[in-house]
Amino acid sequence: MPKAALPPFLIPAPEPGLAGFIETPTTRDIDMQMSALASQAMTYAIIALAVFMLGWGVLGMLEYLTGAAPVMALQNPTFPPGTQFLHWVLITTFGAVFLIGYATRWQLTPFAVIVLFAMLATMCFIQTFDFMTNSYRFAAFAFECVLYLAIATYLLRSERMRSWFR
Repeated sequence: MPKAALPPFLIPAPEPGLAGFIETPTTRDIDMQMSALASQAMTYAIIALAVFMLGWGVLGMLEYLTGAAPVMALQNPTFPPGTQFLHWVLITTFGAVFLIGYATRWQLTPFAVIVLFAMLATMCFIQTFDFMTNSYRFAAFAFECVLYLAIATYLLRSERMRSWFR
């Protein structure tokens, strides 16, 4: 009689170590796999953000220095020239520092990024409360601050980032 025809309680359980035996993952194993997958996704998201910020900063700085918009107008006419310049310097610096730090596994990258986030949040605060006039400026500022805090927390607390920048 084939095994499939036997009632389940009569089919012998495979013994560990037998060829073809597949161990059923535990809830802890699945949680660890999901955590590793989420951590990897977060890492890729930060890399993508850094690439975007670097590109945006370079294009914005080119427009600031030359007056010609390579892709589209990026300057905010309500910002004074010094504020606009510092805006592009900080955005470009974040992208460059994170990408170079990640590629070289520079151990101070998380701390350098957090310092840059503090500077960017300060700049955003000034822009939001002193110069911007759009209706969603406060929500955008809050979102930006929460994003900086989430990334900073991940860079400091994640096992993946701690081992990468060791």
